[in-house]
Amino acid sequence: MLDTVLALVPIFLLIVVGFAMKRRGFVPDAFWAPAEKTTYYITFPALLVASTARAPLEELDWGPLMLVNAGAIVAVFAAMTLARPLFGVSAATFTSMIQGGIRPNTYIGLAAAASLYGEAGVALTAVCIASVVPLVNVLAVATLVRCVGTATTTSRWQRLLQTVRGIVTNPLILACALGMALNGVGIGMPEIVVGPFLDILGSAALPVGLLAVGAGLAPEAIAGSGRAVGITSAAKLFGVPLAAGLLALAAGLDGAAAGVAVLYAALPCSASSYVLARQMGGDAPMMANVITVQTLAAAATMPLVIGAALALFSP
Repeated sequence: MLDTVLALVPIFLLIVVGFAMKRRGFVPDAFWAPAEKTTYYITFPALLVASTARAPLEELDWGPLMLVNAGAIVAVFAAMTLARPLFGVSAATFTSMIQGGIRPNTYIGLAAAASLYGEAGVALTAVCIASVVPLVNVLAVATLVRCVGTATTTSRWQRLLQTVRGIVTNPLILACALGMALNGVGIGMPEIVVGPFLDILGSAALPVGLLAVGAGLAPEAIAGSGRAVGITSAAKLFGVPLAAGLLALAAGLDGAAAGVAVLYAALPCSASSYVLARQMGGDAPMMANVITVQTLAAAATMPLVIGAALALFSP
């Protein structure tokens, strides 16, 4: 347990540093948007390509891992949808509860997996990204369209096409696919020029990404958090990893694959949820509360959940 905490502390310290930099005005506010864009479109994909191209995929339980993480998301989504009448919230707030209950912050996940499992952890997390990112986007957009969409049939089809286009052009998904393709055909990662180039690019992804997570926090919003935020946070920080752990047991996963499955499931909500809520009529202020509450709470919940997974799934 102590080893798990010590491995995760540097990750959350970087988030704190990012928060302090933003609040102290250490860099102009205009710095953060291009920094996050560079991470999302350039350095993060470089890290994923290099890691998955080098990974010994034949030795990893990547097929069951994809099913476990996707299954955990579907289980929590279904449970929250069925329980909607009990929540007593508006349609817009419910859409933000759904997003907060299923969308993971991949920056934190990759950093934690790298710290706990090294390069194999990064490769396994890339597998989780490939299965979960398309799924949560489809579920989130479908919920928004169904619950708060007032558009015509034509514009709904346009939104659907935009969602599909966004998924198939997502740089993280494309990076995972490219790395796995290079690995699968036996090319791997060329260690002359290309490999070192991607390694240098990729080394910037996690620190800058985590700093940006911290810069996006708004602790003053916690005072306005209510019952819906609490339910959503419990679903994401405990419900999804519990479902992933049970499915991992059923699938026979153990070791690093099972640990990463639970770790990825235990991540707090992604900041991209706020953008989608604002664009499609969700409860954006509530979404901002969820992101902040979950990110801060994850500093305590992730060591507990991952420690339990390590104890349960250690070979």
